Amino acid sequence: MGQDQTKQQIEKGLQLYQSNQTEKALQVWMKVLEKSSDLMGRFRVLGCLVTAHSEMGRYKEMLKFAVVQIDTARELEDADFLLESYLNLARSNEKLCEFHKTISYCKTCLGLPGTRAGAQLGGQVSLSMGNAFLGLSVFQKALESFEKALRYAHNNDDAMLECRVCCSLGSFYAQVKESMKIALQHGDRPLQALCLLCFADIHRSRGDLETAFPRYDSAMSIMTEIGNRLGQVQALLGVAKCWVARKTLDKLSQLKLHCLSESIYRSKGLQRELRAHVVRFHECVEETELYCGLCGESIGEKNSRLQALPCSHIFHLRCLQNNGTRSCPNCRRSSMKPGFV
Repeated sequence: MGQDQTKQQIEKGLQLYQSNQTEKALQVWMKVLEKSSDLMGRFRVLGCLVTAHSEMGRYKEMLKFAVVQIDTARELEDADFLLESYLNLARSNEKLCEFHKTISYCKTCLGLPGTRAGAQLGGQVSLSMGNAFLGLSVFQKALESFEKALRYAHNNDDAMLECRVCCSLGSFYAQVKESMKIALQHGDRPLQALCLLCFADIHRSRGDLETAFPRYDSAMSIMTEIGNRLGQVQALLGVAKCWVARKTLDKLSQLKLHCLSESIYRSKGLQRELRAHVVRFHECVEETELYCGLCGESIGEKNSRLQALPCSHIFHLRCLQNNGTRSCPNCRRSSMKPGFV
């Protein structure tokens, strides 16, 4: 079977497949595979067979044709074809729950030299890798892969890929939610912190920064409590990504940023960077005029409990308790029961 006849038979199979005559389409494609000597045509028909068996749930058959397709791609000596065939092999193993193999084949795809198909298929590779990490309950890496796939979808206006990523994120959220229930039932603090990080990352990826920030704060508190330094870094990184997504920082966010940076550089002993952030922190304090009206110390520099009065003036709780007055030390207005902040 020559090149022209191979193309005609492939198109005939596609028409049958699109009209829901799946078995007849498979017969046409198998006949092409048996009789055609055109490598390009054989590669294309193998791709059709892989897709058809995937949609029919015949994953072992899908894997068989994916392996044959890789051999054909090697004969063609084309990096684009090799990328596509390795992606099909990764997907086949993903469907068969061979998640470690899926990740390995996805990494092979990503390690191939730059190809024309890379921009189109890169998002699908990241999606398949994310699904594999999710199957292994490696939540952080799963979400990183899903985010990468979503960026590919947005950059290439690929609505279908975006839809598939959103479906995977839905499964991810449900699995993390179930893990959080188990963590709360058993009082597993490390697992609670990990789930909070995942929830925060999900909200950040959806652009819901106001929900993400408190999740990161809660995760940071638990990570600090249990002494998980790597977890603290992941929480800080998530907060930093939120601030980058905001593009503009208000003064309070800048204060928190410099305060966190100061603690990081202090722990690492990097004195020059530490001094720079201490200076910027005090500059922000002066610009926002965040000082206790009684002791004169800056608010936020230390982890002290604060009290807001009905007149909106804020003081250190210990200063108000030591002062003993019922009125605001600043404006002398009568103070009712204050609220804590």
